[in-house]
Amino acid sequence: MNAQRTAHTVIDSPIGPLTLVNVDGVLSGVYMAEHRHQPDPARFGERNASGFDDATAQLAEYFDGRRTDFTVPVAMRGTPFQIRVWEALRTIPYGETWTYGKLADTLGNPAAVRAVGAANSRNPISIIVPCHRVVGSSGSLTGYAGGLDRKRFLLDREAERAGLQLGS
Repeated sequence: MNAQRTAHTVIDSPIGPLTLVNVDGVLSGVYMAEHRHQPDPARFGERNASGFDDATAQLAEYFDGRRTDFTVPVAMRGTPFQIRVWEALRTIPYGETWTYGKLADTLGNPAAVRAVGAANSRNPISIIVPCHRVVGSSGSLTGYAGGLDRKRFLLDREAERAGLQLGS
């Protein structure tokens, strides 16, 4: 059995440095500074910018307001339930928010609100798998692994850009 090759790079963004991690050339992590629930950085492998061109370009386009969805291949590693939650996150439209309850309903398990919240908080591929688009039942901002200021920034930026797109 071959060992997996893990590498990482760090890129600048409007919300601070982002650490991108890939396993065997497939994006498996996007972590912000002070990111809660991130793996030990020693597990990120060697620092090497090679193999991150698509992810870097798509994130730059997203932050510039020229990209509303991501096509870069990702490798989501987690429990089967976590992966279902993270796949559902990718269906939340750009510029919109869902509640944890709506996300649980989408998964066919309305009673799983807390489990959905726990899985959401462990999303390893921030921004690209848009866990920032999930809010509390009253529409309030609730926990975000990168901090509420970053969550607010991302949501405000998307709402602004979505408004510009609809009005143009």
